[in-house]
Amino acid sequence: MKETAVSIKNVSKSFKLPTESTNSLKRLIINAVKGIKGYREQQVLKEISFDVYKGDFFGVVGRNGSGKSTLLKIISQIYWPESGTVEIDGRLVSFIELGVGFNPELTGRENVYLNGAMLGFSEKEIDAMYEDIVSFSELSDFMNQKLKNYSSGMQVRLAFSVAIQAKSDILVLDEVLAVGDEAFQRKCNDYFMQARADKKTIILVTHSMEAVRKYCNRAVMIDQGKIKVLGTPDEVANQYSLDNVVQAGNDALAATKSESDRELSSIENLTVRLLSPEILTGENRTVEFEVSYDVTRAIDTYLAFSLTDIDRSFWMYNDNSQEHMLKGTGHKILRYRCDLKSVNPCKLALTVSVRDDAQRPLAFNRPDNSPVIMVAPDENLNTSRRDAASGVLTADGVWEID
Repeated sequence: MKETAVSIKNVSKSFKLPTESTNSLKRLIINAVKGIKGYREQQVLKEISFDVYKGDFFGVVGRNGSGKSTLLKIISQIYWPESGTVEIDGRLVSFIELGVGFNPELTGRENVYLNGAMLGFSEKEIDAMYEDIVSFSELSDFMNQKLKNYSSGMQVRLAFSVAIQAKSDILVLDEVLAVGDEAFQRKCNDYFMQARADKKTIILVTHSMEAVRKYCNRAVMIDQGKIKVLGTPDEVANQYSLDNVVQAGNDALAATKSESDRELSSIENLTVRLLSPEILTGENRTVEFEVSYDVTRAIDTYLAFSLTDIDRSFWMYNDNSQEHMLKGTGHKILRYRCDLKSVNPCKLALTVSVRDDAQRPLAFNRPDNSPVIMVAPDENLNTSRRDAASGVLTADGVWEID
């Protein structure tokens, strides 16, 4: 049985956001009589439950506003949950926001002792840690200067050095990899690799899926205040990357909605439906989709499509053959299947168009009906990177026509 370091059970948290400014007792009484609250309630976390075991390097990911930083503040006992419980077994030290526990008018040395005292250490304990803190931060020439004269990178070095030298049982870090210079990030990397080898319990919030895969052994994805995925680093990182691509497509649709509707009167109800999983893992890397549309004029049509590598902006696969020409009006349904086993990890956007016998495009699927397919990393598959200049993947696809 694994020992639990942090146990979170059914945690919920909301905040009251004012909708109007009430500067007088009269207005407050009037609002109370009329039943006007003067605020709206924002539910940030909803029934969150998971355990972090001793020795875990546990990742917490989510889009901005998802509730992950609020969750870390509850774990760090900065906020209290409205419902649910958080149980901590051991001494916990958190590095959540730059500047918390530091006074800009004090020197670097004085801030080390101030922050150490806030973490619950005695002066004698801080004396024992002081040289290690200064050595890691590489700020020995600046410890007698006031903190307000430090750059933000220097402040990060000092705060992070205090946090990791505190010899805690559990270390909570929020976005530490997003700040600091390259040399500091290398130090973070070395520390994290050693901490993982030493089985130190660390909870890390990050937007870097590379960091999740590299350091973490377990992770959770928070989405709109709820747990969306709780599992391995690959499972969480894949879902997070996929959701970001889909959201980017939806944002682009909202910005260009009037320009994106290119369907002509001869083609209606063009719909693309992904039949295979959005995330292709392991050896099963077959992508399959169905396309349906209605033809209102007596013309011949066929389907063309492309799978575009989103990050590198080139066609990974393109099919514009006219082998399956469909004649006349009516409802058309086609399915396509091909194997992507030889493709490196990537995110692919599926774009489909209906064309006439002169290869002229008559309709395109809209951005909100453009599936995204993620080919996930797999160490067991020996793949070779395709030439970005060629833009074509050699794969044999199969069409099925109803």
